[in-house]
Amino acid sequence: MSIGHTLLGLLESGPRHGYDLKRAFDDTFGHDRPLAYGQVYATMSRLLKNGLVEVEGIEAGEGPDRKRYAITDAGITDVERWLTAPEKPEEYLRSTLYTKVVLALLTHRDAADVLDTQRAEHLRTMRVLTDRKRKGDLADQLICDHALFHLEADLRWLELTAARLDKLRTEVVA
Repeated sequence: MSIGHTLLGLLESGPRHGYDLKRAFDDTFGHDRPLAYGQVYATMSRLLKNGLVEVEGIEAGEGPDRKRYAITDAGITDVERWLTAPEKPEEYLRSTLYTKVVLALLTHRDAADVLDTQRAEHLRTMRVLTDRKRKGDLADQLICDHALFHLEADLRWLELTAARLDKLRTEVVA
């Protein structure tokens, strides 16, 4: 996820302080990984330097002055370009799980145990996400569906790999 583009998109609804941007990001996108304040301000500084935002006002507060950021026309154009560009699908060709299975075979460990342990973790995670989806709003349901579909694909791979372990062992260990 592009933090900069996301913050720019949030600014399209109107100028905001860094604190407000962080809160809006966390409420909408950061349920599992909220932004650090330092990340927000470092990103805003970069966007300001690149002419994608401007400081609309500065207010004195108890601590440091509070800057109110507004998106520029160049920022709107940048968000538009980012939103309309397709994302490259992740290829998963360097899977840590695949590496663990092959290394288990190469070191004469039980690769089936590796697969079983991962299957149990996937199922546990799916239960958590299903519960979150049931209790969540539509946005939460959609992000949980996205994660659940990926986990389902992983489970299919785990089953297929388990069924092919003997053949894989002969090819890898040979």
